[in-house]
Amino acid sequence: MRLTVRGAGVQIATGGRSLDRDEPLVVLIHGAALDGSVWFQQTRFLAFHGYRAVAADLPGHGHSEGPHLGSISEMTDWLAQLVDSLGSPAHLVGHSMGALIAIDAAARHQQMVRSIVLLGAGLSMPVHPELQAAADADDDLADQLIAAWSHGPRQHIGDNPTPGLWMLGETVSMLHQAPDGVLATDLAACNAFHDVGALLGEITCPITIVAGSEDRMTPLRNAQALAEAAPHSTLKVVDGAGHLSMQGRPDVVRAALLQHLAAAEHA
Repeated sequence: MRLTVRGAGVQIATGGRSLDRDEPLVVLIHGAALDGSVWFQQTRFLAFHGYRAVAADLPGHGHSEGPHLGSISEMTDWLAQLVDSLGSPAHLVGHSMGALIAIDAAARHQQMVRSIVLLGAGLSMPVHPELQAAADADDDLADQLIAAWSHGPRQHIGDNPTPGLWMLGETVSMLHQAPDGVLATDLAACNAFHDVGALLGEITCPITIVAGSEDRMTPLRNAQALAEAAPHSTLKVVDGAGHLSMQGRPDVVRAALLQHLAAAEHA
């Protein structure tokens, strides 16, 4: 489905259903150089469980028109316009860079946000210099490193909840399809975003943090530090999952989302 934000086309996935404005809105936000298809295991599920699910490609990502944005705050302000066009408020579900956007939105656009779910997130999210250098050079090594770190050991040897798909290869392919410079810009935006601790004090909505026990991009200890610093938060550890827990253990993530959303709707 296509929308228009700031005069540019935006691609959204709705789980195979038309959008019903009487249903609670859930907006899923992808991570660096990825797109909304990373949520395919959740979007359709939410759409058929009473929620208006929207997984959007950020500007310059996937099938959304550019230009891509250079900072978390710019992405957040763009998201606010998207949510407004869909009929806010929304529950925000963010992965990695998308989690930073969700945190920023919950602090700076409080009336727009009913709750947030953060996957692959930490109190700080520094980018390894070698990864940033590879991304800056548009070196395929950056895609390979992220794919390797995004999946737990079981996924590296073929443990896939969706038969017929190759998880690492799919991640490399998605990253490789991103236009030149997008990954480098996204990683630099994450590395430069140092406001998480300060923003947490501004957030009043419910927060659930979902962390993969085998996450090597944002280790579990970082998620635990985030949970300790975040008011109104609940931490859910997904055993055996890496950074892309919504793909490695989609059943556990779906259950966590339903539990969070049901509680948030009645908060």
